[in-house]
Amino acid sequence: MPLFFFPLCFRYVNGHAKKHYEDAQIPMSNHKKTEKQEKVQHTVCMDCSSYSTYCYRCDDFVVNDTKLGLVQKVREHLQNLENSAFTSDRHRKRKLLENSSLNSKLLKVNGSTTALCATGLRNLGNTCFMNAILQSLSNIQQFCCYFKELPAVELRNGKTAGRRTYHTRSQGDNNVSLVEEFRKTLCALWQGSQTAFSPESLFYVVWKIMPNFRGYQQQDAHEFMRYLLDHLHLELQGGFNGVSRSVILQENSSLTASSKCCINGASTVVTAIFGGILQNEVNCLICGTESRKFDPFLDLSLDIPSQFRNKRTKNQENGPMCTLRDCLRSFTDLEELDETELYMCHKCKKKQKSTKKFWIQKLPKVLCLHLKRFHWTAYLRNKVDTYVEFPLRGLDMKCYLLEPENSGPESCLYDLAAVVVHHGSGVGSGHYTAYAAHEGRWFHFNDSTVTLTDEETVVKAKAYILFYVERQAKSGSDKL
Repeated sequence: MPLFFFPLCFRYVNGHAKKHYEDAQIPMSNHKKTEKQEKVQHTVCMDCSSYSTYCYRCDDFVVNDTKLGLVQKVREHLQNLENSAFTSDRHRKRKLLENSSLNSKLLKVNGSTTALCATGLRNLGNTCFMNAILQSLSNIQQFCCYFKELPAVELRNGKTAGRRTYHTRSQGDNNVSLVEEFRKTLCALWQGSQTAFSPESLFYVVWKIMPNFRGYQQQDAHEFMRYLLDHLHLELQGGFNGVSRSVILQENSSLTASSKCCINGASTVVTAIFGGILQNEVNCLICGTESRKFDPFLDLSLDIPSQFRNKRTKNQENGPMCTLRDCLRSFTDLEELDETELYMCHKCKKKQKSTKKFWIQKLPKVLCLHLKRFHWTAYLRNKVDTYVEFPLRGLDMKCYLLEPENSGPESCLYDLAAVVVHHGSGVGSGHYTAYAAHEGRWFHFNDSTVTLTDEETVVKAKAYILFYVERQAKSGSDKL
């Protein structure tokens, strides 16, 4: 928990220093002493784990101190608490609880007792949206293994080597790496050395390069996932530490050239795993002219059909139940565009009524399906709380392909790897958790808490994001 107090924040804005108290000594380097100083009281907090201080008003970290050294005093006080007998006693009690929790997570596999090695992610302040996505991606084995096998990169050297770095917006972009912090986070998961890991370094980098996610407000998990994948893709394209990640990708024999789907330039592991291609087909209803366009995608956003939106839970279903097939059919069915979406026909040389249809030209190795549960009304963004039935294995995508005859018998079958669930009524509130399969067992990831679960519990979840992995081996499972 952050410790709240009211020190001084000396972030410079438009060449003027902001003064909180009259007796504060403000550094005036590069500023005229005659400049008018604004008296503003800001609310700041200190992270008890990293001792970094953050100003809510300025949306930045505090790098200076007050005349009386209040920030340093609080930091030293927290450090002393860590070494006190009280804290030692608290740590002993926590260790006992962790040991008892670990003992409760023993599972008999093939007659032998095995301890679960899953690691949770601590909530840093409404960061459940990030934790759910990270846990899901960590269970996409081909994607996760690529990052874990990357060589470690030392971002700091010389005088700053070995020191904790506090990332602020005033620093340059060349001293942070999303790929490196993402790699470290994935390596910390599934080691079994701790029950929970704090992804604070990754979160600081997210704040640095993704301004939309600064602060401690609840965020949309799907939006974060897209930002994360896009920025990983861009950084991998540009290379890092003098080594192009595209070169590393080409050296990975498991990712063949035929599996690559280029989005915004050269292919990376992001597009090789999640990249697919859609064909957008538009027909003019006046002259019959057909227009085709190929669009790469990393995920598909599916509407929940309107006839199912009033049905909230599985037990309340009186009529037909909404299934994932219904959502996919709604996405790929022929649709007549309304008056606000008139198509500019090049033959008629004006906007005309038209129809639109999507085909999947190429399926990805990992099919990410986003169910559009949040919709804007006149004033609010409401949640569609309808239960959507989805298969754990054997999702058949062949009927949605542009050329299904060119696909192998197993290449269109997908098995579920992870599910992200939103609990609550609105996008700006609620809570995110994730279910994921690891080595044949299903786990429920609820921030720092990880528990074993079963398939019956998973299929009852109201999915928000579904991750399906292309089936490699033949199986007798039923198809969707």
